[in-house]
Amino acid sequence: MNTISVIFPYKFNSQWVFDDETTGLVREAFIAGIDTMLDRATAQIPNASSGFKLVFSASPFPNYTLKLDWRREEYGGNWYWSDTLCMEGWLCPALFKYFEAAPATLFAKLEPKA
Repeated sequence: MNTISVIFPYKFNSQWVFDDETTGLVREAFIAGIDTMLDRATAQIPNASSGFKLVFSASPFPNYTLKLDWRREEYGGNWYWSDTLCMEGWLCPALFKYFEAAPATLFAKLEPKA
């Protein structure tokens, strides 16, 4: 598994989703608060709904812009809290396509697509 992963979320039928050919995920949805986090975190990214770059890792990396702290497991997924956004969101079991276990902390950087 990579230390740093990159996906390109976009909106499909008003829902944040992403595709990742390497993991076999197609239109994998962000729900239960993560979608709202993405709305807030991408507010300053032009045309984010058409796609943006999301870099993420269980370890901090230079210039990360969002930190999520693990709260609890539920329904095979995991709830994370963002101090920056003052809210929590649920990441589904697709998380385990990128990590063997739910990380205690996730670090992310959201930016426009190149």
